[in-house]
Amino acid sequence: MNYAASLAVVAVLTFFFPLAVRIGLYYDVPRSLVSTTLGAVLTFVAATLMIRWQVGHSRRATEQLELGRAQVGADPQNPRAYFVDDEHLAALLLRLGRRREATEVIERFAGLGGVRETEIASLRQLLSQAERRQRRGG
Repeated sequence: MNYAASLAVVAVLTFFFPLAVRIGLYYDVPRSLVSTTLGAVLTFVAATLMIRWQVGHSRRATEQLELGRAQVGADPQNPRAYFVDDEHLAALLLRLGRRREATEVIERFAGLGGVRETEIASLRQLLSQAERRQRRGG
């Protein structure tokens, strides 16, 4: 079920559920069944909200990545072009699970003049942590 369909089901359940509970109680449906149904609906709503948050988070990260790539493409010799909202493009790539691209960006960044060695060291440390997580399987 896609995102729009999930929201449509939540909207329908929001309006239909109170009516369904009253009808159920009128026909002597046990309260435990009503409670179980309410729990299932709340679980569905929580899952839908989580999906919505993840989609929004992923969309923002993708937008930042595209902005960073555009900045680097426009001025590849400027070390500040590798930063998007005070986050390095390589760190963003690592967060998205793109280690190979992050390695390339770190190497290009390290080859620029005027780059502090501490920035390069911290990026390489992030890369090694991501590689260790990958080897551990998580």
